Amino acid sequence: MPKRDSTAQGREFGKSLRDAIRRTGFTSRELADKSGWDESKLSNVINGKGGATEVELAVLFGFCGFGPDEREHLFLLAQTVNSRSWLQNHDGWPIRRRTFEENIVLAKELICWQAHEVPDLLQTPAYMRAIIEASRDESSEDLEQRVAALLELQKELRQRKNLTCAFYIHESALRLPVGGRGVQGEQLHELLRLSVRDSINIQIVPAAVGAHAGMKGPFMHLNFHAFRSLVCVEQENSTLFLEDKVQVDGYSNIVRSLSKCSLDEEASKTLIAHLGEALTAEEGVGCFGARLLPCEVQAWPAPTGASTQGGNHDRL
Repeated sequence: MPKRDSTAQGREFGKSLRDAIRRTGFTSRELADKSGWDESKLSNVINGKGGATEVELAVLFGFCGFGPDEREHLFLLAQTVNSRSWLQNHDGWPIRRRTFEENIVLAKELICWQAHEVPDLLQTPAYMRAIIEASRDESSEDLEQRVAALLELQKELRQRKNLTCAFYIHESALRLPVGGRGVQGEQLHELLRLSVRDSINIQIVPAAVGAHAGMKGPFMHLNFHAFRSLVCVEQENSTLFLEDKVQVDGYSNIVRSLSKCSLDEEASKTLIAHLGEALTAEEGVGCFGARLLPCEVQAWPAPTGASTQGGNHDRL
């Protein structure tokens, strides 16, 4: 296993190995000495950068006293540790999407596209519950665990000072009455509250644009200080991690296109506020009702190309 740059799958291997080593009670230096390695070599392996052969890993696992199942799991990860395209299958839908969340926490820039719902990282608890209840038959205990896990991730990300976030959201997602008009209105208010943060850029793709580059589905584009850029595509029972340059560049092109066809930040705030006001107006008859802000958006400024204040992704 030659030494390579860290990949998402390599970091997953490193995390699994680090957790397993911690349970042995050995320090990194003690384990490196037992294995006949330099401590820097063990550090590279633990950080998902490779640098060890299968024979060397077998020796390391032996000193750690790993059981058969644990050894098999780590060997399987090690075989494809340098892969730049990884479909991580889930046994059902986990409460915590550990690998997905760990990569988000490591990112310096997060770019998210959603067409049909408000992105997870911007959702209110009531909105989360409505989404989960509509898509999964779960116990109230599991539902609340999912909500708590997502709220914890939101809190962690919002406390970071070195992370910038850009969210592109289709207008139809704002108009969808998820959880009813009360929940929908609360969610619109939350978007406005978050949009004033310097680290968060929210831009709306208006329905009047028609066809657009993001029609194939939602995704998250992550940029890092120390790692290659990564695209995450979440599916019902799996998560696809893409790091190959050609694949990532394809999604970068989508982001640039969305940036050009979306409203700028101020116009997006105005649209969100107007939709929220309409929900409380006496004449509102439903999200797509004839008297509640029909999807034509002639009143809104036409998209002006590159966005402002951190939303300019022409150089992705």
